[in-house]
Amino acid sequence: MNLQTRKINFVQEFLQLSNEEIIDKLEAILNQERKKYFEKNIKPMSLDKFNKLIDKAEKDASEGKVTEAKVLKKAIKSWD
Repeated sequence: MNLQTRKINFVQEFLQLSNEEIIDKLEAILNQERKKYFEKNIKPMSLDKFNKLIDKAEKDASEGKVTEAKVLKKAIKSWD
């Protein structure tokens, strides 16, 4: 059974649950495992990379390569 099929089967089984205690436990496990995954796989940015990003942002701003928030918000509304 592939992962997609397993997920679908799990969701179908989950939707049939009526015991709130089991749902609470499954939520706790999911949150716990997600936290472990992110702590294991997400690495902090190096100070050098952080400084380079700041330098690039400052250069872009001084060259006018920026978008005003109101313009961006208007563009986002048109995405719907």
